Amino acid sequence: MKQSWWQRITLFLVGTLIVVLIQSCHALLSQPSQTQEAVPSNCRVVQHQLGKSCIPLNPQRIVVMDEDSLEILAALGMKPIATARANRTGNKITLLSGKIDTIVELGRDGQPNLEKIVQLNPDLIIGMFVGEQNYKLLSGIAPTVSMDFSHDKWKKTLQQFGEVLNKNQEVEKLLDAYQQRVENLSSVVKQKLGDTKVSIMRFYTTLEFTQFMNHVSFPGSVIEELKFVSIPEIQRQLKGTDETYVNVSLERVDWLDADAIFVALDPGAEKNFQIYESSPLWQTLKAVKNQRVYKVDSGHWVFGSILSANAVLDDVNKYLVQKQNS
Repeated sequence: MKQSWWQRITLFLVGTLIVVLIQSCHALLSQPSQTQEAVPSNCRVVQHQLGKSCIPLNPQRIVVMDEDSLEILAALGMKPIATARANRTGNKITLLSGKIDTIVELGRDGQPNLEKIVQLNPDLIIGMFVGEQNYKLLSGIAPTVSMDFSHDKWKKTLQQFGEVLNKNQEVEKLLDAYQQRVENLSSVVKQKLGDTKVSIMRFYTTLEFTQFMNHVSFPGSVIEELKFVSIPEIQRQLKGTDETYVNVSLERVDWLDADAIFVALDPGAEKNFQIYESSPLWQTLKAVKNQRVYKVDSGHWVFGSILSANAVLDDVNKYLVQKQNS
């Protein structure tokens, strides 16, 4: 009987201890982890292609790493303080007129002046051509976000910028207005021109060859939204080292034959274009014979976003519609 009494006492004490331990563990688990990294209340975490960054809720000193990102932020009503400039194409000064007054240059795409960036004391660094090595360096200066780049999916890239910068509504307004322009211009083209084939060429400053830009290039994708304007079929089939363009020698200018040709000239590329212009082979093209070759700015005809796309539509209206009917 004595042994049974002690067993009961022991069981009671063990049971009580177990209950206390369970309650203590539950209390500990329900508390916030002391080892978890706390997120500051004045920033929010965004996921991007090179990692996660906690960016300010209302950044005031933004540095962009390329002119395409600069264009997007300007379209969204933001005013970056510095940018890297394009390596070969013309700049976007005309597009940004009235949107950005002054801006510091940081060197060329992919080779930013890090010392100058440090001196500018940015609170956000963002761009489409950051690169892993530069990302590590830039992240030590300010929260850095690396965005995806796409030629023909530029609308998706624009929407991604909207998400990161908390400007979704502004992006949708821009795209709605753009789509309305496309539909209106499409209707005009149908009435005044009908089906029209267009070649898009680019001439470099330092290279003596040219190239055509196909339907999955930035300007090609904008052109083909007009429904009744399209890239020649042969250019859809030919593949180059890059999926968006094919290099064209003088001997194969027949690939460029179309109703109209837009020639995007990099700064200083006039001399290289003249080599083609003076060739008898060039003179055989239908667009040349009909005087429908139009020189345009490579600053918005090679790469770009919403402002560049609207500028391409402006050129299409100016040269294909208005000039045709003047």
